[in-house]
Amino acid sequence: MKTAPCIEAAAEDAVERAAARLLWGHWQAGTKLDGLPAALRPRTRLEGYAVQAGLPAAGGREVLGWKIAATSAAGQAHIGVTGPLAGRLLSGQVHGEGATLSLAGNGMCVVEPEFAFRFGAALPPRAAPYEMREVLAAVATLHPALEVPDSRFADFVHAGEAQLIADDACAHRLVLGAAAPEPWRSLDLRRHTVQAQVHDAEGCRLAREGVASNVLGDPRVALLWLVNELNGLGIAIVPGQSVSTGTCAAPLAVQPGDAVTADYGALGRVSLRFLEAAGQH
Repeated sequence: MKTAPCIEAAAEDAVERAAARLLWGHWQAGTKLDGLPAALRPRTRLEGYAVQAGLPAAGGREVLGWKIAATSAAGQAHIGVTGPLAGRLLSGQVHGEGATLSLAGNGMCVVEPEFAFRFGAALPPRAAPYEMREVLAAVATLHPALEVPDSRFADFVHAGEAQLIADDACAHRLVLGAAAPEPWRSLDLRRHTVQAQVHDAEGCRLAREGVASNVLGDPRVALLWLVNELNGLGIAIVPGQSVSTGTCAAPLAVQPGDAVTADYGALGRVSLRFLEAAGQH
């Protein structure tokens, strides 16, 4: 596999394209892989990103934004990685408040409350890393979000970071709530809490509190990490793209028919519901 710094160009390689098509096929079928075949398997983070870069073309999708996986020490330990992983949010996978989704083919069956930022200005690749003030100046809005992750690997816990990056950092579905009131910029987000609940036909089945400091100490720090991770790969942030920064609470186990809400207090609420039957993937 190529190790050239331009990830978008590396995705043109036949090996990366084949690996991306294989992963996309399993994603759409809701089926799982034990692992990518040896000839297609990325060995490094860079090679993993080169495979991931081929997913939009493999599925005929647009990149609507980015997600970050493993932004807590517990999350990193769970999947055996040394740091966060970046993944693409693709068209058809991002939904609005109150969306009804299917769990068909989903092996994880969890929901994660997250802070998401939408950009209003571009951050093009450059030699120097971006600073926090530059990144926040480019942000247009903050949104409460719920991620429904999944992996194309049956044993994602032991797939390794190169394969997990190729697997779009376990991206699957994301529900974005309405934009938070503008005073969010003056808040100490590190201390901001989120109350998440899972309801079934009997009522509230699971309640959990999260705090923003679980996300690399501060969701804004995670956002800065994402921007500079992409910058190092030669990838620009584009106006209109959203970045979901990782779960601020332990994942909530869900099943068909459940409804999930997350209350971010002054920053708003976000909810989703799952179909009663498996339905279409």
